[in-house]
Amino acid sequence: MMKTINKPKTKDKQTMAERANTLRAGVLGANDGILTVVGVLFSVAAATTNQFTIFIAGLSDLLACAFSMASGEYASVSSQKDTEKAVVAEESRLLETDPAGEKQAVADYYVARGVTAETAGQIADQLLHEDALGTVIRVKYGLKKDHYMNPWYAAFASLVSAASGGIFPLFAMTVAPVAWQWPATILAVIPSVSLTGYLSAKLGNGLVKNAMIRNVVVGIITMIIHYGIGQLM
Repeated sequence: MMKTINKPKTKDKQTMAERANTLRAGVLGANDGILTVVGVLFSVAAATTNQFTIFIAGLSDLLACAFSMASGEYASVSSQKDTEKAVVAEESRLLETDPAGEKQAVADYYVARGVTAETAGQIADQLLHEDALGTVIRVKYGLKKDHYMNPWYAAFASLVSAASGGIFPLFAMTVAPVAWQWPATILAVIPSVSLTGYLSAKLGNGLVKNAMIRNVVVGIITMIIHYGIGQLM
């Protein structure tokens, strides 16, 4: 006699996935905020010594970057949400038109994890009886029924992080004494992009050292290029 199979808990997993998506948006927003603002600051500061002009240019770019990143994240996650809804609708249709195929997909999921075919079939029967749609979309796509990515969370995270990231170079360039504004800005940018590289690697299970070095190199190149552009103006 088969023991009762408890449905796998997906709430925590899905919550973690949504949090990871929000954190990803935040890290990318912070990185873009740092690099776009320092790029504008270096271009303008290389072309003029007027501190007010430098500040206004940096602040304008900070706000533009923050809202641009937020709108981009909202559009991207909204598209993901629409795709998830389409998948759920298709699986709902398949449960009506091809229940045997859906059962086989669930059974195959457990067979791939080391369960015997007979037991996997029994598990599939029980889970499909309790929550057919929820089971199918979980095993086939890792989704949770009636729970989708929220584009507003990603947009807000991107907005706040991009603005926060841009504050570091803006503050260093406009608050530090004129004689120190260049080295102060460089010193503000390098640790900031190192941190975003570290966080992005952690979130993506990548190589931390490589991500940090890559971000620092990109940051230095960004500053050099924009300084050169400012010199030509």
